[in-house]
Amino acid sequence: MASLRDIKGRITSTKKTKQITKAMQMVSAAKLNRAQNNAQSFLPYTEKIREVVASIAASGTQVSHPMLEERPVKKTGYVVITSDRGLAGGYNASLIRSLTETIKQRHSSTDEFAIVVMGRVGRDLFKKRNLPIVQEIVGLADQPEFHEIKTIAKTTVDMFADGVFDELYLWYNHFVSPITQEVTEKKLLPLTDLSGAAATSSYEYEPSEQAILERLLPQYAESLIFGALLDAKASEFGARMTAMSAATDNATSLIDELTLSYNRARQAAITQEITEIVGGAAALE
Repeated sequence: MASLRDIKGRITSTKKTKQITKAMQMVSAAKLNRAQNNAQSFLPYTEKIREVVASIAASGTQVSHPMLEERPVKKTGYVVITSDRGLAGGYNASLIRSLTETIKQRHSSTDEFAIVVMGRVGRDLFKKRNLPIVQEIVGLADQPEFHEIKTIAKTTVDMFADGVFDELYLWYNHFVSPITQEVTEKKLLPLTDLSGAAATSSYEYEPSEQAILERLLPQYAESLIFGALLDAKASEFGARMTAMSAATDNATSLIDELTLSYNRARQAAITQEITEIVGGAAALE
């Protein structure tokens, strides 16, 4: 049986852990609120670009762009958004598990795909599993700005335009609620599905529809990556807030159990001491 000192030490250390997890829960809740606002604020921009692109594509004019056209798939690119830190429950594990299972089903060789990864956790796991990484970025801010990922987004889109990839997919956790995050796969390129983006306004294009399309399409693809990152950040903070809340509750339960054990052990020690005193007194009579 553990000594009173050992039990008291465990109670003290558990209380300190509870203070840390409670603080992390509150910090994550504050960051979640900002991340949700960022994601919602960016959404109208993406939808408007999508509307304009869909309007040009459906106009019936002879406009074309490589990003709108499917081609035989020789190599697939996966843009994967993970976190730089852990303590977020199954946020990273479920995403990476789903991705690796999908890769096993679709590809028979590492020559058939490559990964563009955001986040230290994903990068380290992919390297450990010897999966091909062509680009990586770590150390992103909790509230990222577009300029922080512009280089990697532009390079990824250029890889598709240059034929390095024949198709691109986005993998990230979509925010549903603080306790629910859905692993999401979204086809990034080619942009073959522009349905549901019916124009709410009429447009006149200057200098031409083709020129506007060539300028907008790369920006639209980059905005999809940034929008997914903002969504993933909200999911990360929601997952971390939930995980820290559960850890705080577990710490509270453990403290109650240890306190009960401590009181029982102290009572047993007092009873034994009284018994020894009474026995000693009786022996002297």
